[in-house]
Amino acid sequence: MIPKGVGKFRQAVVGTLASEKDTLTPLSQEMFWQLVDECAALEKQLASYQEQLAALATTHPACQRLMTIPGIGPLGATALVAAVSDASAFKNGRQFAAWLGLVPRQHSPGGKERLLGISTRGDSSLRKLLMHGARATMRWVGRKTDLRSQGNRQLIERRGKNPTAVAVANKHARIVWALLTSPQAGQPATN
Repeated sequence: MIPKGVGKFRQAVVGTLASEKDTLTPLSQEMFWQLVDECAALEKQLASYQEQLAALATTHPACQRLMTIPGIGPLGATALVAAVSDASAFKNGRQFAAWLGLVPRQHSPGGKERLLGISTRGDSSLRKLLMHGARATMRWVGRKTDLRSQGNRQLIERRGKNPTAVAVANKHARIVWALLTSPQAGQPATN
């Protein structure tokens, strides 16, 4: 069984190729080593792209503002800025969150309001980035004592981890809309 992680995978493959050298044909050895070299080249290329994204995010003013939100890093900030060319096209933060698919679907027959799971009709890649960022911030709520962490801890106790992650991602989407529509340089994101 191959372990998870790029570094461990590479070590396991190289170790397996070295130990199984006598049982493999020369052609298969050559092909496997070419695949290992291709993986190494892809890792270098990926690292180069990540450096370029980080450099872009640190120089772009909108990305700098977005990266003040916990859970949004260079990848999320650049993706949001690239996807949302004009955030003022949305009337409010809720419409922006709905565009991303982070608001609950409604099923309200007979005047009785019922909210279902998230709609998931929006941009799945941006929603995924916001959800991963929300889960990353929730990971540390047990160790922090600030108001945001206390509120998230209470919400986790009441609703559970996944609904809380959606609520945090929804809140982050609304903060993103606010930061993109009213740019105030140097203002960090608040709850």
